[in-house]
Amino acid sequence: MSVAASPIADAFSAHGKSAALMPYLMGGYPSIDESVAAGLAAADAGADLLELGIPFSDPLADGPVIHAAGTAALEAGATPHGVLGVCEQLATRVPVVLMVYANIVFTAGAAAFALRAATAGASGLIVPDLPHDEAGELREACDAEGLALVPLVAPTSTPERIAEIGAEARGFVYTVSLTGTTGERDEVSPDLAETVERVRASADVPVAVGFGISTGEQARSVAQIADGVIVGSRIVRAAGEGGADAVGAVVRELADALR
Repeated sequence: MSVAASPIADAFSAHGKSAALMPYLMGGYPSIDESVAAGLAAADAGADLLELGIPFSDPLADGPVIHAAGTAALEAGATPHGVLGVCEQLATRVPVVLMVYANIVFTAGAAAFALRAATAGASGLIVPDLPHDEAGELREACDAEGLALVPLVAPTSTPERIAEIGAEARGFVYTVSLTGTTGERDEVSPDLAETVERVRASADVPVAVGFGISTGEQARSVAQIADGVIVGSRIVRAAGEGGADAVGAVVRELADALR
């Protein structure tokens, strides 16, 4: 499978001019089985792709809701192997992009982890603490297995940096809507449109926006300027409070807002 003709590309093009919806779920939260059920509910409710987090003890990019979910998952016994099992079940329904910290990847070895992820049916990886300048080995390993190593761009990224990242982008560019960690916010950054346009000018892959999006209104607003909308903390909070049914209800609300 080539990166260009991946399930990720198909998911972004499935709705024509409508933005793709990508909910984030923490693997193993509240339990392995419940995270599978939540992912299937999200797929049923209109998710185009899923971002599946592998819990880590020091998640630098995660806000309080996702951090707490990862801690709970680890305490319940979740492991990378277990979350790859979740991926295997969900990937039969929608493309799954694993969100994983660099320590987990390089403890296994870049080539070994890429192989494990591909075998589990993943379509790509997001490694938020891996600088672009240090991503070459993993990018090559992912390319060899038909995985997209999805880069991140921040509002503070310079034009030169965005051009470098865009030239090497696979799958899509994860554009962070604001500085800081993940979490629900009251409004979307007024500078987001400018950031998205700078990224789009540098990359040949779709541009998806995450961090701070939680309501249908916010998702609709982001969809007017981006190719994809990523929602994390609200989905994870729903998983903890009401399980798969609550996740399905939130995803359906977001999907309806985008369509």
